Amino acid sequence: MSKALLLSMIQKLDTAEIAENKKERRERLIKEMRKIVDIVRDKQLKEGRSLNFLVCDLVDVADHAIDLFTQKMTFRGAFASIGSWMGEIKKQMLKMGDDDEFNMRSLENVDDDEDDKYVVGLDKDLEMLLSKRIIGGKQYLSTVLIKGMSGIGKTTLAREIYNHASVSHHFDTRAWVSSSTYFTMKELLIKLIQQLEDPQNLHTSSLLEEMDNRSLRYMLHQHLQGKRYLIVLDDLPKQMCFKSFREALPEEDNGSRLLLTSHTTHVDIHVYPEEVYKMNTLDPKKSWQLFLKTINHGNKLIGEHKFPMKLEHMGKQMLRKCGGLPLAIKEVGKQLVEKKISGESEWEQLLESVDFGSTLKLLEPFYHQLDPEVQPCFLCMAFFKENTTLRHEKLIKIWVTGGVVQASEYECGRYLENLVNESVIDVNDKGTKYRMNVVLHMLSVQKAEEEFSLEILRNNGNNRPSESPRHHRVIICSRDKFNYSTDQDKHLVSLFFHGGGYLDTSPSYWKSFEQLKILDLEDFGLKFLPESICTLMELRYLGLRNNYIKELPDSLGCLEKLEVLDIAQNFMVEVPNIIWELCSLRHLYLSDVICRNFEIDAVWNLVTLTYVSIDDLTCALSGLRLHFRFKKLGIKELDGNSDVSKLFVSLAELKKLDHLILRGYRFRCMPCLDELGILESVRTLKLDGLLARLPRTFPPKLGSLTLVNSCLDEDPMPLLGELRWLKYLKLRNAYTGQQMVILDDSFPNLMVLCIEELWNLRNVCRDHGMHQLRKLEIHDCPYLDTLAEMTEGMYHLRELNMVTTKSIAAKIKNSHFISKIATVSINPMS
Repeated sequence: MSKALLLSMIQKLDTAEIAENKKERRERLIKEMRKIVDIVRDKQLKEGRSLNFLVCDLVDVADHAIDLFTQKMTFRGAFASIGSWMGEIKKQMLKMGDDDEFNMRSLENVDDDEDDKYVVGLDKDLEMLLSKRIIGGKQYLSTVLIKGMSGIGKTTLAREIYNHASVSHHFDTRAWVSSSTYFTMKELLIKLIQQLEDPQNLHTSSLLEEMDNRSLRYMLHQHLQGKRYLIVLDDLPKQMCFKSFREALPEEDNGSRLLLTSHTTHVDIHVYPEEVYKMNTLDPKKSWQLFLKTINHGNKLIGEHKFPMKLEHMGKQMLRKCGGLPLAIKEVGKQLVEKKISGESEWEQLLESVDFGSTLKLLEPFYHQLDPEVQPCFLCMAFFKENTTLRHEKLIKIWVTGGVVQASEYECGRYLENLVNESVIDVNDKGTKYRMNVVLHMLSVQKAEEEFSLEILRNNGNNRPSESPRHHRVIICSRDKFNYSTDQDKHLVSLFFHGGGYLDTSPSYWKSFEQLKILDLEDFGLKFLPESICTLMELRYLGLRNNYIKELPDSLGCLEKLEVLDIAQNFMVEVPNIIWELCSLRHLYLSDVICRNFEIDAVWNLVTLTYVSIDDLTCALSGLRLHFRFKKLGIKELDGNSDVSKLFVSLAELKKLDHLILRGYRFRCMPCLDELGILESVRTLKLDGLLARLPRTFPPKLGSLTLVNSCLDEDPMPLLGELRWLKYLKLRNAYTGQQMVILDDSFPNLMVLCIEELWNLRNVCRDHGMHQLRKLEIHDCPYLDTLAEMTEGMYHLRELNMVTTKSIAAKIKNSHFISKIATVSINPMS
């Protein structure tokens, strides 16, 4: 029966009339369905519940595909969603056996979860979501997504909403379904119908199981018709074809809601940005409160067994390892509760030896659910120190040059977006810096040691390199002299040094790394680079940022395969002429350097160059500009005598130049920059230095602008507000006046505004401009306290971060307007 149904769907797909440009996609889909037919035949699967559910889902996929094939337009990602869901069905069928029956999971009891009785830090989240998204807000059916990493409390918050008295009063009917990694559309529909049906007219499970998905959707639609409903789908699998489920929900203007929890944003779920509620980890104060609630759970610890307040500081230090993740805090608390503790000394011993093994085991499915091509990116996070802020450029370059990810830089950029989308890492507003939660970092280290041939050595004499070949090594040094092993390691591909110390090594040490491609010594405290570095003939990436190096050795010129050299933030380091002979060099990061001769024209492969003086660059570009492939340029030492007209004409010929940084010379005023508008390809611009006035023109499609130390006398906002494509604006010590004016209809696409160190600013007058703003940051503006007027009518504003005086902080915290903003952080200036 199942095989016949599948063959029928294949024939229906094959005979459907579709556009010529979609026929290749149809052939691929039919080919995959034939493979599934072969699986059903070869495994001789029983015609049981398991197979029935999966085949019904597959029919759904085929029907959905036919709809897409016959449409003139198809939204982005639709076919990817179909492929993902079909792949999941195929995976489940392959795991089925003759005796493998699909066990219907019992409905979740959302009113009785032991852990959720001890909730901390969700009051504001609950209030905001209820008033602005669930009960308040739009009248039409809207989807609200609670998003965040595993263990952060998404389900807990959803339960608080679902069980809230105002919710049960507001909605005519409610239903909750908790899904899992292996979950079918048919099972979802059946569970919902069973919850929503009148008990006097309840269909039996067997009757519902005999129905196909289309009939189940119709039945669900009938149950919900004319009612204001709330449906919660907890932990929705990212593979599920959500569009077909949405067809079961009546589209009525009665305020019905679909509440989802997930660590990812699904491809085919259309959720407006303001309907995505991103959960954050707990701050130290709330972490401590949750910890105390957990260890005193059920009054199991009383009297002498209660946590001693004398060890509060030690306990809070231990909690830092939990990274504000409720799951980790609870697991640590439970671990302590299970011990029989008789006094302070035992508490102290336990705090020093807390084991995160149970937490990591609970988080491990999170790793396995990542797409296979993204998993190596997750494992690579183990190379870096915990809580480190990582630059976009560094991550991409290490993945590519080390060959740890077999992909281009463009593909790696998509993988980074995927990690952010999957809540693996957080990204700043400009999309340039990333950070991973410390608990997830522990998981990345554990999995990298198991699956990625990583070893971590500490320079304390207590460990030695593994006897089995390793490809990646992290060495954590103390401030003492670096001790190293003389063991040969010809298989090592990447080597990372953390901590600090002297790198006093013999030439034989470096000769042992015959295959080394990545050497990263950033922030290590290095004072000199040994001449023997020349033996690393396979080296592609050399990271020397933020050290104390005074001079690079001439032997560096022997590294013919070097693609990335980062020597930025080493004060006045001398760079030899030989550097310009590195013909493979593509990314060169400098800052305060002394170049004996600037011969950039010899390195025509360069894509990134920061920072180089305007005189050297102008000379190099003259007559040779067509040879260069620059995408990012940092230019320094601009002053009133600089000929920027000649420079901009040359830069305008660089059609791939996307990111430009212009830095002034010490305390001198930068020249007139009115001709910036001819740089049509530039999307990101930073101006760092004194400006007499703003440029009259900017690159026409500028999306990100940063002004630093500009000290403008004239209000910059009227002119900047005309930049139609601007999404990110940062002003730091950029304006000396007392008032800013945001005109009507200005900044039409601005999403993030950061203003810092505007010491005289007292007022921001805003008409109706900047209406798309999502995030507002105000740091060190000690007289600015008129935020209520500034933010009035900013209906999309979701986040406010502010560092100000104690009096203004208290005033803002007591203001009514901040209750409309989802995430608010207001702290006094230190």
